[in-house]
Amino acid sequence: MRYYQTVPFPVGPVTVMEEGGEIVFIGFSADIGDAAKKETPAIKEAFRQLSDYFDGELKTFDLPLKLSGTPFQLRTWAALQTIPYGKTCSYGDIAKQIGNGKANRAVGMANHNNPISIVIPCHRVIGANGSLTGYGGGLPIKRQLLELEKHYSRDHNSSLF
Repeated sequence: MRYYQTVPFPVGPVTVMEEGGEIVFIGFSADIGDAAKKETPAIKEAFRQLSDYFDGELKTFDLPLKLSGTPFQLRTWAALQTIPYGKTCSYGDIAKQIGNGKANRAVGMANHNNPISIVIPCHRVIGANGSLTGYGGGLPIKRQLLELEKHYSRDHNSSLF
């Protein structure tokens, strides 16, 4: 059985969905299907960590994730999780990291299909020229997330786009 909750955050309402104690979705709009609205321990922990993230107190998430995707998507999502807080990289950088330097567009599609926003930080991937490009939650939310990380990374001399 899948369970979900939606909670307001500075970027708007965020939905977290879990199945069997593992997070299967975090995002800004969800097709909840037959999921039941219920706060489970996994959902509660996800929202606690998200709150800490938005308060600038959490830089790395530690949640049980259950990802479903193609082998290429899974490799891409794993690579996204290596982008440090407050840093950005290009689609080409991710393509090279997963061993297919010409797969920029495929990386973009995998980012678009990322089911675990924020925690799997596809918002940290930008265009090769430094421009903000596509984001499932919309470019205003992507900009907010990057600005939030930039703000809380100032002590670390981080630079963003």
